[in-house]
Amino acid sequence: MTIETMTERLDGKLLAGSMDKEITELVYDSRKLVPGCIFVCIKGAAFDGHDCINEAAKKQAAAVVVEREVEVPSGMTAVLVENTRHALAVLSAAWFSYPAQQLKTIGITGTKGKTTTTYMIKSILESTGLKVGLIGTIETVIGDEHIPAANTTPESYLVQQYFRKMVDTGCDACVMEVSSQGLKMHRVDGFTFDIGIFTNLEPDHIGPNEHASFEEYLACKSMLFRQCQTGIINIDDTHAEAVMRGHTCEIETFGFSEKAGLRATHLQLVHKPGYLGVSYRAEGLVNMDIEVDVPGRFSVYNSLTAAAVCRHFHVPKGNMKQVLKQAKVKGRIEMVKVSDDFTLMIDYAHNAMSLKSLLTTLREYEPGRLVCLFGCGGNRSRLRRYEMGEASGRLADLTIITSDNPRDEEPQAIIDDIKAGMSKTDGEYIEIIDRKEAIRYAITHGRPGDVIVLAGKGHEDYQEIRGVKYPMDERDLIADILKEEAAG
Repeated sequence: MTIETMTERLDGKLLAGSMDKEITELVYDSRKLVPGCIFVCIKGAAFDGHDCINEAAKKQAAAVVVEREVEVPSGMTAVLVENTRHALAVLSAAWFSYPAQQLKTIGITGTKGKTTTTYMIKSILESTGLKVGLIGTIETVIGDEHIPAANTTPESYLVQQYFRKMVDTGCDACVMEVSSQGLKMHRVDGFTFDIGIFTNLEPDHIGPNEHASFEEYLACKSMLFRQCQTGIINIDDTHAEAVMRGHTCEIETFGFSEKAGLRATHLQLVHKPGYLGVSYRAEGLVNMDIEVDVPGRFSVYNSLTAAAVCRHFHVPKGNMKQVLKQAKVKGRIEMVKVSDDFTLMIDYAHNAMSLKSLLTTLREYEPGRLVCLFGCGGNRSRLRRYEMGEASGRLADLTIITSDNPRDEEPQAIIDDIKAGMSKTDGEYIEIIDRKEAIRYAITHGRPGDVIVLAGKGHEDYQEIRGVKYPMDERDLIADILKEEAAG
């Protein structure tokens, strides 16, 4: 592939050299420079690829793509663009021969619900015989291959590489989580989504390394609806109008509102020993009764979103109902059966906002006691610990404070910070540093009607201590505890 062919959809200016050179590889990491490559100079927070142009020349790179005027060694081609992150996305799409054009692409953005909804959509579509790839917070799934995720939305080169692999393995569609950072950093540029989805928006990811303000966070979310053919919007969210502002796509809506094109009505909470769920009637664009084996109002939103998407694939209602009834996502309100007397679940809630939302939802089921077990990660904001302690103290009947990923900090110091937040409430708590022993306490002291939630770890299968990730899956811990207790 020549430079000219690769850049055919890129708005750039030739600074030096020839466009007819053959390219051997597309590179954006200076450590991976090879002879004949085209090197995209990305400016990051701590490193600027523009500083590596001479190194690229020494390693016989054919061309560089830059976002500012630079001097390049003789014989090297240089292309000037407005934004090299956007350029990387466009060039990646070209390098992998525009694989998104051979897939139905579904992108989901929002503060909460992205992970669960992607798995719901994937399962429903696959029930009809379609082969569906997935890119998300937990993993990327391509056929039988499961690739652990480093970012919710990978770098654009990886996105296009994954699309290519999906096409080559026979996938018909890809459903992916689209983070605000992914949109801000142009990771999903270079193609148009067939369907874009907005779940909800709450203040989150605001900070020096993420978004400067809530306004920027919102603006990044709204970018998806200038890059999709059909936008499906949660009309109940207070920020829905702002997210839709300036959209270039066809808009559909869902929610409880009578204004929604797809509405949820007749909501009922389903509560049985060891089981929590929800049922409702979908009306409008899809008409059917739906029950989900996951508790809470947000389960209605997640499943309603899935129905809104899957109707575009003409999925039979029977398939939708059957899959949604059994929909489960590892570490997202994942119920683990340990007793007929009480309910135990695992969830990824690892900040005050998500913990408050989870506990408020579970409160609606009027449990005998609501028991919350959690810790906080080390090397992170201490404010999160105070806030989570206060949230659990106000909403749970009993809090079991334990370790999460202490990283380089002392577990007891983290627990002390959590207790500082707890002290603002009248909440009852105990502290057990060892997470397995904390879970043992929760199980062996469970009472009839209790709802017990193990929060923070979710899908994670490790505990990080002093830079080392030790195997630790809460499902395995629970199984071990049950065997040990049965053996006396």
